[in-house]
Formats: sequence, C-alpha cells, structure tokens
Amino acid sequence: MKLEFTRLGGKHDRLTITRLDGSTTAVDCPKQGMIPHDMVHYAVESVLQGRGFLANVAQGADAGFTDGSSAQAEPIERLVETMQADTWSMGGQTPVEELIALYELGCEARGHAAAPVSAEDIAAIRTCMADLARQWADVPQNGSLVLNL
Repeated sequence: MKLEFTRLGGKHDRLTITRLDGSTTAVDCPKQGMIPHDMVHYAVESVLQGRGFLANVAQGADAGFTDGSSAQAEPIERLVETMQADTWSMGGQTPVEELIALYELGCEARGHAAAPVSAEDIAAIRTCMADLARQWADVPQNGSLVLNL
C-alpha cells in the first residue's frame, strides 16, 4: 500500500492512500507537531505489523472513517495517541516503562485491552518517528513524502 503525504498551506496536509488493488482514498490531516497524526500511524503499524487504522484502510475502509474502528484497531489508536503525546510533552523521552503504563491506562479507560508492546517496539517506533520527522521537515510546500506499507 502506498501512502502519499502532501504538505499543504493552511491548517491541513493531505494523505492519499493507494491500496494494492489500485483503489484510492484520501483524508485531510490537521497539522499537529513534528509529523502528521496518520504518519504516526505508519510508524506504529509498520513496527507492530498492521492491525490498526492503516490495516483497515488496506482492507477497503475509507481513510476518512471516524466511527468504525475494529476491536484490533482501538488499542493501536491508543498507542498512536500515546506516542504522539510523548513527542509533544516530553520530546520523546518518557521512560519506556512509564510510556507503556500510560498506554495501558489509556486502553483501560476506553474499555479495551492493550496490544502487547515491548520496550524494543517503543524504541523502534521512536526511531521510525524521528526518521520520518527528518524526512518530513525536508518536504517543501505542495511536495510529498511517499511511504510504502
């Protein structure tokens, strides 16, 4: 699956997804920090091998859906939120044990189990996010960053 993130002016960037069958879907991504929210999804899901929003889109869901997260996607969404919040509040430096505990607490608060996540997974996600941030910073307005999942 191809993910094309396009840097736009204004308050949004754009993600266009091309599935393996050639069908496409797109969504506006609010600007919010070092990388777009859906790029954090890419980092998390590439390490955890799917099961989240992007896996649902790969199976035919529209990228703009907001209500139908699968039971498998909910814990991944919580991890994406946790990783994103970590970059905002701690610059990606929250101790791993605390980060995993926050993630598990977020899942518990939403009434679902957490997906298994190891310290190695968190390190790999952080590395991926930092690499994506460097690449995204070099993308000019109206330019794109293409990722494959």
